[in-house]
Amino acid sequence: MKSNDELKLLAVNTLLLEAEAVKNLVSQVGDDFIKCIRHILASEGRVVVTGIGKSAIIASKIVATLNSTGTPAIFMHAADAIHGDLGTIQRNDTIICISRSGNTPEIKALIPLLKKGENKLIGMIGNKSSYLATQSDYILDATVEREACPLNLAPTSSTTAQLALGDALAVCLLQARDFSEKDFARFHPGGALGKRLYLKVSDLSSQNEKPIVKPDDDIRSVILEISSKRLGATAVVGPEGLQGIITDGDLRRMLEKSIHIEGFKAADIMSRNPKSIDASELAVSAVRQMEKHQVTQLIVTDEGRYAGFVHMHDLMREGLL
Repeated sequence: MKSNDELKLLAVNTLLLEAEAVKNLVSQVGDDFIKCIRHILASEGRVVVTGIGKSAIIASKIVATLNSTGTPAIFMHAADAIHGDLGTIQRNDTIICISRSGNTPEIKALIPLLKKGENKLIGMIGNKSSYLATQSDYILDATVEREACPLNLAPTSSTTAQLALGDALAVCLLQARDFSEKDFARFHPGGALGKRLYLKVSDLSSQNEKPIVKPDDDIRSVILEISSKRLGATAVVGPEGLQGIITDGDLRRMLEKSIHIEGFKAADIMSRNPKSIDASELAVSAVRQMEKHQVTQLIVTDEGRYAGFVHMHDLMREGLL
C-alpha cells in the first residue's frame, strides 16, 4: 500500500509528464497545421471528427468545442463508421481522424473507405510513419515521448496532447472567423457564461413586483408595500420622479431610534440618491454594482424613470452569483 506522500508524488509526476507533453507540441505545430486551418475556413462543409477507443472520447470533446466556437462539426465513431455511419459524411465535409498509433485494424479498414470520396483527410497522429499518416492530406502531429502511465501503456499523455491540439485548432478557427462575445452568447444561451453576455437587467426586473410609495405616505403604508412585494425595499416616487429608496433595514433602524412612528412619512426615512442601474445594462453589471456597494437590490430605471427592482436572488437564480 502506497503512503500518502508516495501517492502525492505520483500525482505530481503525472501532471508534470502531461504538462511536458503539451509543451513539446509547440515545436510540432508546422505548415500542415496552418494548411488545416485554411482548408477548414474555406470549406463549405462540416468537420467530421473520428477515432477509436480513448481517441474517440477526445474526438467527441473536440467536436463539442468546435461547435460552440463557430465551426460546425460532427462526431463519428470509427467502429460505427464501417457499419453504416459513413453515410453521415457529406461531399464538402473535412475529416479529422485521431489515432496515436495510426495502425489499428479499425483505422486501416476505415481509411480506404474515406479515401473513396473527395473529402480532405486530416490525421491527428502520434506516429508519423503510421498508415494513417501516409494516407492523410494533412498531419496534426500529436506525438509524445511516453505516456504518464508508469507502464507506458494507458493513454494519458497522448490523449492530453490530442485534446490540447484540438483546442489550439478550435481557438485558431475562432479568431480567424472573428468570433465575438455575441456569437458566443448565441451558441450558449442556457449557460451561465452565455447569460453574462446577453442577459439584461430588464429581463430580470420585469419578472418582479414594482414596489412604490409616495414621499408623503405614512410608515404603515411603507411597511405594507415592502412586505407585500417581497423585495426588501420600495422606491419613493414623487411628481418629480424617483426620490429615494426605503429598505427593511431603514425601517429597523428607525424603530431602534423611536417608538413613536405615527408621524413619520416616507420622505423622513428614505435614502436619497439610491443605487440604481439602467434596464438596458447587462445583468452581470448589476452583480458588480451589488458587490461594490454591498447591497442586495438595485432600483432599475428606464431613461431615468423608475422601472422596478433587480434583486440578488434574481442573479443567483440565473447562476450569475
